[in-house]
Amino acid sequence: MSLRLRLLLIIGISLTVLWSAVATWMLMDARQSLREALDSRLAASARMVAGLVAQFPNLQELAQSAERPLDIIARDGVACEISVVRSEVEIQAVSRTAGSPDMSQVALGFGTHMHGGKRWRTFVLREGHIQIAAADSIELRESLVRGIMISAGLPFVVALFGSLLLLWVGITHGLAPLERIRDLLSRRRPGDDSPLPKVKAPVELQPLLRTIEELLERQQAAIMRERRFTDSAAHELRTPLTGIKTHIQVAHLAAQRPGERNTLDAALSQADQGVQQLQNILQRLLELARLDGQSARAESSQADEAVYAALHALKAIYGDTIDQITLDIRSKPGPVQIEKSLLTVAVQNLIDNALRYTQALQPISLRIEAGEPGYLRISVLDHGPGLSESERDLAMSRFWRGSQQQAGYGLGLSIVNAIATQHGGMLELLNRQSGGLEARLTLLLADLTVQP
Repeated sequence: MSLRLRLLLIIGISLTVLWSAVATWMLMDARQSLREALDSRLAASARMVAGLVAQFPNLQELAQSAERPLDIIARDGVACEISVVRSEVEIQAVSRTAGSPDMSQVALGFGTHMHGGKRWRTFVLREGHIQIAAADSIELRESLVRGIMISAGLPFVVALFGSLLLLWVGITHGLAPLERIRDLLSRRRPGDDSPLPKVKAPVELQPLLRTIEELLERQQAAIMRERRFTDSAAHELRTPLTGIKTHIQVAHLAAQRPGERNTLDAALSQADQGVQQLQNILQRLLELARLDGQSARAESSQADEAVYAALHALKAIYGDTIDQITLDIRSKPGPVQIEKSLLTVAVQNLIDNALRYTQALQPISLRIEAGEPGYLRISVLDHGPGLSESERDLAMSRFWRGSQQQAGYGLGLSIVNAIATQHGGMLELLNRQSGGLEARLTLLLADLTVQP
């Protein structure tokens, strides 16, 4: 069922029930008022006749000489009867409207009686020895009531159907903006993630439009992340896969020839290194994809704990080389607004990048200090070749490496920059005056008042 028809049924049925109840109430009240008015007319007619009869003093003589009641002319459908009361049991009619019922024995006041197969409404008034009775046909009364009900009910029915028609037109006009949005969305091709064109809509539909636009933006961002991940994987995995395939072919040939044990071992070793390289690249790519697809969590961590965890993880890779790193904590570090695992990954990548471009026995300094108010700064200072201004702009791009001779994948600084940006921080690459590079990671301090 369409929304338009549903609204029409709900509002239409409600209006019909409400106005039908009101109309029934009004008609019943009008019917009762009409009956009371007709009863008042009967009583007024009887009193008027009584006043006229009082002017004839010889009424009893007329009753004694008359063989049958005299006929009188009826007016406005009211029957009338004039009687002389001789005793409590003897009442003689003097005059009566032709065709009217015999009302000489009818009780005083209002009553309802059958005469000639018809029901009559009567009113009897007695003043001294004169009794006046007035009556009118109940069938005539009901006919009059039905006429009033039809006269009042027909316009009501016409007004009700007219209201439903106007209601249908109003609902159609009111739902026109929603209909435009539906038509706009139905005409879009599957996979079309372009923004919605401007649609004139009332304020009630603006949240719906904003929600649709946000969904389209999220869809577009998800598609862009998927394409970026696919392009990155295709770009960076092609070379290791080619090397692995080549080394496996060499190993296969060496295995078929006697005396090629050394060649076989070397080819398998090179293939194993290629597999390890693929594993590392995929791990970095998955880290970047995870950072692109999630929002920052409201967690905090201690910067020094994350630094020690990063040094411990790198110790297993670089061995004693890690001892050339000196830790310089210049101020008591407070908690930063970032989860510990991500901060550990960021510091680990900064140290790993410094170790790759610093010659052996050259010192590397890791400094923790207060930055701008509300921020903490973690800096890694090396004695490597440094970067030119143009290279610093490219260094945080994915898969860019300052020297192709150095091992690596060009993803470390990209990961650190993504982590910093996601948590309201910043990564800066600065050349040192004494030579080398300073990688400065600035992070937002956690608000201790909101900590549990």
